[in-house]
Amino acid sequence: MEIDSPSSKIINEYLYKWDSLENYALQERSLKKLFTETYPLNNEMDDVLIKVCSLNDFYSTNIFSPFAVARHIVALHIDSNFQSNDIEFVNDLAKVKVNGEKVFNFYSFATKYCSHHKPDIYPIYDSFVEKVLVYFKRKDNFFDFKISDLKIYSNFRDILIEFQKYYGLKDFSIKEIDKYLWQAGKQNFPKKY
Repeated sequence: MEIDSPSSKIINEYLYKWDSLENYALQERSLKKLFTETYPLNNEMDDVLIKVCSLNDFYSTNIFSPFAVARHIVALHIDSNFQSNDIEFVNDLAKVKVNGEKVFNFYSFATKYCSHHKPDIYPIYDSFVEKVLVYFKRKDNFFDFKISDLKIYSNFRDILIEFQKYYGLKDFSIKEIDKYLWQAGKQNFPKKY
């Protein structure tokens, strides 16, 4: 398998494809409205719970305890983190104690939650994005990193920015790069069920 190296032309083709898929475009607009207009803050349990449930449903993030996740988010008082564009708190946001016992790492969900508040500051991590970044690391050596670095959010964001620089994609936002990476991953590394 050979994936064409990212270019403005390729990114634009993927963005057009994304925008032409009614379900993706409508889901993203709905989530944007929910996260940035209807419930922009994270200090009320009912506001956060509806955001967690909506995100979990649209993205199939497998959060099996939305209430525990919402309670965790409210307890962390993350609005100041968003105001200061803090990247470091994302890994803390991901670690949720469920039923007062076991701690689960909902890393992909946490990146999506943050991204829907500030899409051009917080890129989304998921397995498709990981596969594309690792593929281009091996193919073009765009940046030196270990796969485990992708699970440390500040490192993941730095890797994504290096990807953007290496391939001359500075005219594209973090959110646009996200859309490309996710679609390229889904297309080239489909999950086998």
